[in-house]
Amino acid sequence: MLISSRFLLTLAGSALLLSACATTPQQRAARVEKDVEEMVQVYGPGCEKLGYTADTDQWRDCVIRLNQRDHLLYLNRPTTTSCIGHRGFYNCTSF
Repeated sequence: MLISSRFLLTLAGSALLLSACATTPQQRAARVEKDVEEMVQVYGPGCEKLGYTADTDQWRDCVIRLNQRDHLLYLNRPTTTSCIGHRGFYNCTSF
């Protein structure tokens, strides 16, 4: 049985992609910690200007609410989707 080089390249590329997606719990925890630090840097000063004392429960709640508000605004924005291709292969782009 002869295996084509294109098939082997596709298989190798898929394996590489899947290995890059596999993360350990420590890597996920580090990513979440980085996200929390970024939220504090972005929304913390705004919550302090609104009158909340830093590092209190109300301040943390303010940071989380502002972050959620921004994410909801981003998710609910209008999008346009364009698809090109032929039967069996489509490439769609949303923006």
